[in-house]
Amino acid sequence: MADYDDSNIFAKILRGEIPSIRLYEDDDAIAVMDVMPQAPGHVLVIPRAPSRNLLDADPAVLSKALPIVQKMARAVKAAFDADGVYIAQFNEPAAGQTVFHLHFHVVPRHEGVELKRHSGQMEDMDVLKANAEKILAALKS
Repeated sequence: MADYDDSNIFAKILRGEIPSIRLYEDDDAIAVMDVMPQAPGHVLVIPRAPSRNLLDADPAVLSKALPIVQKMARAVKAAFDADGVYIAQFNEPAAGQTVFHLHFHVVPRHEGVELKRHSGQMEDMDVLKANAEKILAALKS
């Protein structure tokens, strides 16, 4: 397995070098809007500790990240009146990983609605901010 490279986009987001729409943060992780969402309300949970993925992550990091994933899953489900929530986590290129910092995708799902491709097309920032407001309201309730 390759070494961790701290020049990846999520490490830069964690350091504040790249802007993000933050929904949640604590000493262990942040949750941000995915700028190339597969569905409205697509959120990323990014642990602060450096690791490429689940395969090299400290189990203590995983034990702190999953409750945040659960919190965000409940919030996006409520905020978007979703029928379910898709949680995804990819490990290495053969599995579809493109950013080599451990992260979890949290995507609200509706029956009969296909996921959009996770393309290079960024969503409009006003749309992302409006979706973030819905999630933030759900987190407070």
